[in-house]
Amino acid sequence: MQVPINWLRDYVEIPVGVEELARRLTMAGIAVEYIDQTIPEAPVLHLELTPNRADCLGIMHVAREVAAVTGGALHLPQPPAGEAGGEAAEYVTVEILAPELCSRYLARVFTAVNHQPAPLWMQERLQAAGVRPINAMVDITNYVMLETGQPLHAFDFNYLRGRRIEVRRARPGEKISTLDGTERCLDPETLVIADQERAVALAGIMGGANSEITDQTATVLLESAHFNGVNIRQTSRRLGLRTESSLRFEKGRDIEMVAWAADRAAQLVRELGVGTVVGGHVDCYLKPWAAKTIVVRVERVNTLLGTQIPGPEMIALLQRLGLAVEVRSAQEFTVAVPAHRLDLEREIDIVEEVARLYGYDRIPLSLPATAVIPETQKPDRQLAELCRQVMIAGGLTEVINFSFEHPAALDRIRLAPADIRRQGWQVANPLHEGQRLLRTSLLPGLLETAARNASRQQPEIAIFEIGRVYFPSPAGSESRLPDERVYLGALLTGRPERHWQVGGRPWDYYYLKGLVEELLVLTGIKGAEFAALADDPSYHPGKTALLSLAAGDPFGRLGEIHPDVTANYDFTAPVFALELELSRLLPELRLVRTSEEQVRFPSVTRDLAFLVPDQVPAAEVEKAIWRFGQPLLRRLSLFDLYQGPNLPAGTRSLAYALLYQAADRTLTDGEVNLVHQRIVNETEQTLGIKLR
Repeated sequence: MQVPINWLRDYVEIPVGVEELARRLTMAGIAVEYIDQTIPEAPVLHLELTPNRADCLGIMHVAREVAAVTGGALHLPQPPAGEAGGEAAEYVTVEILAPELCSRYLARVFTAVNHQPAPLWMQERLQAAGVRPINAMVDITNYVMLETGQPLHAFDFNYLRGRRIEVRRARPGEKISTLDGTERCLDPETLVIADQERAVALAGIMGGANSEITDQTATVLLESAHFNGVNIRQTSRRLGLRTESSLRFEKGRDIEMVAWAADRAAQLVRELGVGTVVGGHVDCYLKPWAAKTIVVRVERVNTLLGTQIPGPEMIALLQRLGLAVEVRSAQEFTVAVPAHRLDLEREIDIVEEVARLYGYDRIPLSLPATAVIPETQKPDRQLAELCRQVMIAGGLTEVINFSFEHPAALDRIRLAPADIRRQGWQVANPLHEGQRLLRTSLLPGLLETAARNASRQQPEIAIFEIGRVYFPSPAGSESRLPDERVYLGALLTGRPERHWQVGGRPWDYYYLKGLVEELLVLTGIKGAEFAALADDPSYHPGKTALLSLAAGDPFGRLGEIHPDVTANYDFTAPVFALELELSRLLPELRLVRTSEEQVRFPSVTRDLAFLVPDQVPAAEVEKAIWRFGQPLLRRLSLFDLYQGPNLPAGTRSLAYALLYQAADRTLTDGEVNLVHQRIVNETEQTLGIKLR
């Protein structure tokens, strides 16, 4: 909102300088983003308004705030009030056919309209406020809108068929060409202003080209109305049409300002000689506004603010805003809420008004008197925190992506048409087209983040995210809400920074696998298995593992992203990703740490190497060794993998180091040899492999 200081001075005396005024307004919650002093003698305040202060979209109401924070005298214009009916009723009839979307519609009529330019002072003020002057009639409507916050619209009366205005929902398939030259197809959720035959304006948004003011316009019908803000916002977003008028209506308008703004426009038309004002007006006012009162307790205000403000001082602060206050007792009073302060609904809103006018800097610092209860962290949060610690310790950086995604993101990761991840929930009112779906995977967001960083010459990308994904409700469920699941996602590409002693080895599958194994150790989850996965189109079929619990319940996947997917994001290096469904791990979580007595007896180490066919996973070999080596086998590690000459085709050599130890005695060679030979014999027989 741009507020020219020279215009503001018409309504309020400003006893302080511009910089001090900006500081006081900001301290009172009306943030001044900056002061435009391009023309030193005509500075302009640029306000950054919060959504609840829609009243300050009118300069008159900004003047009320200036008067409250500076003590300057307020002198608002008082146009002659028009009478209902009169000659105007002979020109037009008004009927509201959608009362749930329009609660008041007022029409005034001007004849003998000329198309002279607006006076220079008005043009300068409009330009300073960011509005382009057009002609006197149109400029007056814009001037009053900026002055009061109440949008107005002028129709060429001669184009209104049947001398009738209907405020109704659009008919299915109805079309209108708006003032921007675009033909728009409407639906019944759109409120329109119509004559006897057709729509002539999008209510609260933009007029139609079929009733536009032109140089030949002689008679003008002026509209001042009160529309449903939610409907205006939805229509504006649906049509992709946002205007100064829709901006104001969607935030809520003062219904009592409808007549005042029309009378103010009539006053300017008369004073500037733009036309002849027809007496009276047609006012269709369905439910007259009644002032709301709020009971305020002095003790409650001081308790919430931590202050000792006397009741009379609170009342004086509120009266500076023009609020009517009635004293009930020394500790209680009521505030009558004016129609322009739609944000004042409860006692706490009045507390906020007292605080900002009293001065936040004057409120003493104090700690709330409350009992401190030790936090008991829930298992799901503990698991998420453990994941975070492991990832950060591994050198990854946490990212937070939007929970929304574009449908095209699912195409980029090559999901099949029948994949459940394509059956996500659609947002009814997305902020824009790129945020139309609730995400069903963390992978698109991680890939997009990594691609953005890679395009900015970041050679090392190691990121992770812990967040919710949203699946369809389970079959047979009566829930109308998404099936929310918490996932851990991680992505690596490029290579870590080189060290003078260690070469920059690129990130790979095994680094992510190591992080997963560390996480499983810290969470006490045992028996998790890694198995080859070949049916996920987002991952490389020969370099991807499916992660499952001991009971066979899959909980994630880990591997290299498919080259076709990386090509969609313009990666030049291989990309490795991890997806874990943390919700599946909760039943297996064992956060209570156990310790074992340190074994005092010496250990014995032996090596063995197996000739293993390529189709037999190393995990199966390790599982067999562990099973047949109990109870003496304490440690097992793969220390060599060989493929090449001197081995049969389709085989590889896997060499393991085994450590044997007993808790109650020193092992003999005979005991170790017996177990070691059992491992060799049983593993060969079970898996069909051979000892080298």
